[in-house]
Amino acid sequence: MKIIVPMAGRGSRLRPHTLTVPKPLIPIAGKPIVRRLVEDITRVCGQKVDEIAFIIGDFGAVVEAELLEIAKSLNAKGAIYHQDEALGTAHAILCAKEALVGPVVVAFADTLFRADFTLDTEKDGIIWVQKVEDPRAYGVVKMNENNVITDFVEKPQEFVSDLAIIGIYFFKDGLKLSAELQYLIDKNITENGEFQLTNALENMKQKGAKFYPGKVDEWLDCGNPIAAVHANKRVLEYTANDEARKDLSIENTQILEPCFIGANVQLKNCTIGPYVAVGNNTCIINSTIKNTIIQKNTTIIDADLEDSMIGNNVEYRGGKKRVSIGDYSKIG
Repeated sequence: MKIIVPMAGRGSRLRPHTLTVPKPLIPIAGKPIVRRLVEDITRVCGQKVDEIAFIIGDFGAVVEAELLEIAKSLNAKGAIYHQDEALGTAHAILCAKEALVGPVVVAFADTLFRADFTLDTEKDGIIWVQKVEDPRAYGVVKMNENNVITDFVEKPQEFVSDLAIIGIYFFKDGLKLSAELQYLIDKNITENGEFQLTNALENMKQKGAKFYPGKVDEWLDCGNPIAAVHANKRVLEYTANDEARKDLSIENTQILEPCFIGANVQLKNCTIGPYVAVGNNTCIINSTIKNTIIQKNTTIIDADLEDSMIGNNVEYRGGKKRVSIGDYSKIG
């Protein structure tokens, strides 16, 4: 089994946090989005993951090394592929053509999920979906009485289904997917100037492939600061802090669980939590923090923060605010 993670996008909706860090490496409850994603996929795969292929832009050697380390931590081979131009989802996946052999999971790296099923790897394909209240903003699937997907419908304005595609797909035969992706490129079949995965899925379906839905219990979008803070809260609610709080310096401070507290953190005269994630080497003094992500090497003094997201290497001194502050900022 291989996992292929297209993640070359710039993450513009999550700015300013993605000006210095690729979106999939933004931490949620102390772990990068992409790490949580591949860990969760590994848990439901039902078989060993041999390789994790990351499709990235020009993110640099440090990011590449971090991604390879994520794969290594899951006892899988790591591979890096590059998408130099944003030409659509189908084009992105095909950038990892060498990895499209045998059973594969394709997972776009801006989403987290909870699922209580084991992947049925005997099926031709599984499209992971989540029931939504308003399907007009999503691509959805329509099924027949045998639970086989009959149609892929993009942002239906009239109701056809409330099962939204969350951006994770299983394919029993990666070579067949690769052939259909290559066909789109060769024939220059695009929508709005981009090569789309759904066109390849439709072609596979027309040739007899049967796709089934894999219904997840919860789908967490991490595409903007508000969504990321909500995802952080939900992950903290169902994930125990299984890492020891190393070298925590705490004075006259109350921690209201659930929280993630990284290594070498200093807390003085504070109330922290609930639903707060604090990165390594961060110092917080005379502050009350709720429902907030604070990243590494940051100093916060005299603050009353809620529903906020603060980057790495930030110095913030302020009053009661809801803020989104990027890396290397100095405020107050």
